[in-house]
Amino acid sequence: MIRYVGKRLLQMIPILLVVAILIFTLMQFVPGDPVQIILGEDATPVQVEQVREDLGLNEPFFVQLLNFLKDLLHLDFGESYLSGLPVRSELAMRFPNTLILAICCIIFTVVIGIPIGVQCALKADKLIDRIWLFFTLLCSSMPGFWLALLLVLLFSVELNLLPSNGIGGPEYFILPVLANSIGSLASIARHTRSSMLEVIRADYISTAKSKGISRKRVIWRHALPNALIPVITTVSSSFGMMLGGATIIESVFSIPGIGMFMMSGINNRDYPVVRGCIIYIAFAFSIMMLITDLIYAFVDPRIKAQYVRSKSKDTKSHESKT
Repeated sequence: MIRYVGKRLLQMIPILLVVAILIFTLMQFVPGDPVQIILGEDATPVQVEQVREDLGLNEPFFVQLLNFLKDLLHLDFGESYLSGLPVRSELAMRFPNTLILAICCIIFTVVIGIPIGVQCALKADKLIDRIWLFFTLLCSSMPGFWLALLLVLLFSVELNLLPSNGIGGPEYFILPVLANSIGSLASIARHTRSSMLEVIRADYISTAKSKGISRKRVIWRHALPNALIPVITTVSSSFGMMLGGATIIESVFSIPGIGMFMMSGINNRDYPVVRGCIIYIAFAFSIMMLITDLIYAFVDPRIKAQYVRSKSKDTKSHESKT
């Protein structure tokens, strides 16, 4: 298992390198001059040329790319054009807010979404199942920013129960978590339902019932673990997106996280900020995919057996060579 993890971590290096080259190249074609945004419309050509020289924007494309990759090897994303602060320190400062929001969202979606999906599968084609299916379809169709604004109008403006922006105590995360989780919750519930419907019709479930095992134990100890593989994929993808920063949600609720930081960089043509955020998101997704594969091994013994066989084959091959 350790060897497998090491291989996957090494495979992340070329992936992140390709992402870095792509995002650097694409930013060269983005309309708008960052220097003009920094200095304003009243800047003279001499001032513009001086700032471009200071930022290294006058150098040829391949020279800029090479310098960027050299800095990236030292985990240096450069400095923000607007604030002058290192992007790495800005990301580190904002990451805890995004992490807290992502963890709260994924816990909420899993704790609520999976039981809903299981109950829908057990009551398939009945009234309660149809009601939940309609509800999840409605939730999947609602834009996150629209739901966030509705929640602010209801709970902050009208009822004055919860804060509408900023960060502080736990109450500041209630509305962002609700607005950011509803869509993922609906997706997880629907995936759980469809996966459970396939599993509960399997022969081994009928065998377990015939042995007198309680219905609750059959569902939660036998059926659900085998139905979790597609659900885990959905959960990990959702968590990876949340770790990348819920851009719209963080902007609506003024949460100083990764998503809001990236949105600010895009609006201001702050290239180092955008590049740093995109590389960070790619890294977060890669880590989540690795964790997902490891969770598969613990949930499904068949996958774990594949790792064991692969390790034994490598050991035999090494022994034969020696």
